[in-house]
Amino acid sequence: MSAIVQSPPLGRMTPRAWGMLLVLCGAIFLEGVNVAMLNVALPAIRADLGLSTGELQWVMSAYVLGYGGFMLLGGRAADLFGRRSMFLSWLAVFMVVSALGGLASEGWMLIAARFLAGVAAAVMTPAGLSIITTGFEEGRQRNQALLVYSGTAAGGFSLGLVLGGLLAEADWRWVLFAPALLSLVILVAAVPLIPRPERQRPAGRRVDLAGAVTVTGAIMLLVGGIERATHVDPGMTAATIAAALALFAAFVMIERRSPHPLVRLGILRSGPLLRANVMGLLFSAGFFGFQFVAVLYLQELRGWTSLETSLAMLAIGADAILAPTLTPRLVNRFGNAKVILYGLLLATLSYALFLPVGMDWTYAAMFPTMIILGVAFALAYGPLTIVATDGIDESEQGLAGGLLYTSFQFGAALGLAATTAVIATSQNLAGGYRPALVVPLVAAVLAAAVSAFGLVKGRTR
Repeated sequence: MSAIVQSPPLGRMTPRAWGMLLVLCGAIFLEGVNVAMLNVALPAIRADLGLSTGELQWVMSAYVLGYGGFMLLGGRAADLFGRRSMFLSWLAVFMVVSALGGLASEGWMLIAARFLAGVAAAVMTPAGLSIITTGFEEGRQRNQALLVYSGTAAGGFSLGLVLGGLLAEADWRWVLFAPALLSLVILVAAVPLIPRPERQRPAGRRVDLAGAVTVTGAIMLLVGGIERATHVDPGMTAATIAAALALFAAFVMIERRSPHPLVRLGILRSGPLLRANVMGLLFSAGFFGFQFVAVLYLQELRGWTSLETSLAMLAIGADAILAPTLTPRLVNRFGNAKVILYGLLLATLSYALFLPVGMDWTYAAMFPTMIILGVAFALAYGPLTIVATDGIDESEQGLAGGLLYTSFQFGAALGLAATTAVIATSQNLAGGYRPALVVPLVAAVLAAAVSAFGLVKGRTR
């Protein structure tokens, strides 16, 4: 047993245990605020660096590809080389590359910095999650900690929209400098508050680099194929997607033969874990796809400022309040599976309500979508985290977290790529934004169907 902290229930935690949880919440808040702030600053970045819509999409996708592509490697590295050391060292890397992104003078520089920041977050995030899942006893205690953790992540997304709007009004570069400064504060606090593990990592263990390379390449090619579907001939698109599938097949073969696989394929035999990852992928695809289209609609079609856009989407931040307060009560009463389904159905409703949006819509007409989506996020995100890590052996908690966050980020990349591809089929944004809004709606419907299937299957056992 190598748990970091043996904690009593949240209400009776020691000051050090509270400090550790707050530091880890600060890190996931950093990840959320980092993504949200940049999203609302995209139009300012486009204007300053002269980026096309496709290049602008890659400013976001580069991060989520680095994040999603290296997440499995990061999660496994946390299990093998120490969760504390991986968390601290890659938090420092994240701080440096975020600052470098703020200094970018060309689009490719910013895209490269965002990719490296994603790689750093890919190690830091599952390490932080696994510190919580190994530090709190499985059951209600861990569930409460995870819901506080997910609520903080949600707060990062919502507050990041406002901060991003404020900073982008001054200079979009501060959208990257601010996370670097926050990283420094968290790093200084984390060193004394996150104690060293009681046992050292097992000797002679290695990371499956071949598996990491193939799965990362597969993700990049698949998303790139979708994004380029409207820019290149169909044959090239088909070849790109075929190459991605071939790399996925190679990844499976490598994992079967590797003495130290990046992903022990047997872990995927868990039905709840597998469904949680599929639902996480689809939910993330819908959420990020919607956010991307909504920001372009409000700023580039309606002429709203970055601050006005961020304030308009602030209602989504209701999840920051509801996740640690309402969601635990619903989970205790109805169970994780039902709460997830409720959240996904609400997400479907929110996207459907926004589908007929027009140039003459007032904010009052948009508000139901924003607030319902916030409730949906609160109900789905935390319980998905619980289901994806529940019942997993301590030695694979980093891997389980890596799988879930890979699904989230892979879904985000696919959602961004799909909405961009739909917009690109039109002559201009005005003609493409409404068809692009179908993408998040379809993703939410599919996620709800997977959730309902899991409930039915559970009852028939």
